[in-house]
Amino acid sequence: MSKVARVLIAGCGDVGGRLAVRLHGAGWEVYGMRRNVAELPAGIAPVAGDLLQADCPDQWPREELDYLVYSAAATQHDETGYRQAYVDGLRHVLGWLRERGQLPKRLLFVSSSGVYGQAGGEWIDEASPAEAQSYSGRIMREAEQVAWSSGIPATVVRLTGIYGPGREWLLKQVRMGYRVSVEPPLFGNRIHADDAAGLLAFLLQADLAGKTLDDCYVGVDDEPAPLHEVVGWLREQLGVEHWAEDAAVRRSGSKRCSNARARALGWAPQYASYREGYAAVLRER
Repeated sequence: MSKVARVLIAGCGDVGGRLAVRLHGAGWEVYGMRRNVAELPAGIAPVAGDLLQADCPDQWPREELDYLVYSAAATQHDETGYRQAYVDGLRHVLGWLRERGQLPKRLLFVSSSGVYGQAGGEWIDEASPAEAQSYSGRIMREAEQVAWSSGIPATVVRLTGIYGPGREWLLKQVRMGYRVSVEPPLFGNRIHADDAAGLLAFLLQADLAGKTLDDCYVGVDDEPAPLHEVVGWLREQLGVEHWAEDAAVRRSGSKRCSNARARALGWAPQYASYREGYAAVLRER
């Protein structure tokens, strides 16, 4: 009988929780670490802990871990908060592994396409320069380096704009008559929360099956789209006819991210574009 794979998800929130459910359903032994373990999905072994604290959580698993997923989310949106969540927190978890003498087969670090600073509508992939000058991009890039230099085989997953149930900022803005520039088009990149979790699960299961993983993947759907196109489509779906009085909103950044590397490994998003993804969100409301 084959050994059950064991994974700890550090930062088991929205995407981490969706990942936990998928892996648990596939027969994995899943540990979920978060401050409030009462919010963990059913069947997930709780690890009550704070990534910002240096002390190892009392519930840290004693068993050997096959995989570690670091899926933190900054609760304080400034330079200090980002450094604590992504750099310091990851270092804490790596230290806890060393304390316990644990060496997982692989670390998945959930990063962001915000590490890319391109803003002219260029196509971006894993080989593109990641040189964003924003504090969030710089700190996330630093955290990626911590993962890659951890001594554990590490794969970074740069997720694009996550949307889905509970992540409905754009829907709220559209209902308020959100205006957006048409020319030049502001290309945005999205991934449904279920597809974000699905990609992470796919990579873990591929590694478990002996497939060779790259050190980085971009998590995005098949169709980067101009923001004005997305807004126009959502206006039709929601029946919004008014416009906000304010002048057109100018959002910084414009790039088109490619999922070709993940697709070449065999992954495909459940929601190919914003249309399928937002249609599902609207049906569930």
